[in-house]
Amino acid sequence: MNDAERIKLASHRLNKAKETLGEIDILIDNNLWNTAVNRLYYACYYAVKALLVKSDIEAETHAGVRQMFGLHFVKTGMIDKETAKIYSDIFDRRLIGDYQDFVEYTRDDVKDLKKPVEKLIRDIEELLKEDV
Repeated sequence: MNDAERIKLASHRLNKAKETLGEIDILIDNNLWNTAVNRLYYACYYAVKALLVKSDIEAETHAGVRQMFGLHFVKTGMIDKETAKIYSDIFDRRLIGDYQDFVEYTRDDVKDLKKPVEKLIRDIEELLKEDV
C-alpha cells in the first residue's frame, strides 16, 4: 500500500470512528447500555486502526491492534498513558458485555466511558491531522 492509499484508508477509518461515536447518544436515549459499550469500543478500535494504517503498522486481531497501539504510540509517549487506558478498559468491557451472561451495563457506566473515549479519538485525530 502506498502513502496515498494509507492516508485514504486512515481517513476512512477515522470517519468511521466518529460516525460510530455519533451512535452513542441514540443508544443512550434508548437505554441500550451494553450496545453503547460495544459501540464505544468500536469507535476506539476504528480510530486506533486509522493510526496504525497511517503509520504502516499491521495487526490482524483486536488484541494485536491493542498491542501495536501500546508499543508504537503509548510507550513512545505519542499518546498519553492516562488517555490510552480507556482503550484497554473498553476492550475488556466490550468482551465482558458481549460474551458473559447476566452482565448489564448502566447509564452511569456508559456516561463514565464516553468522555475518555471522545478524548482518545480527539488525540488520535490530532496525530493524523497533518495527512487525513
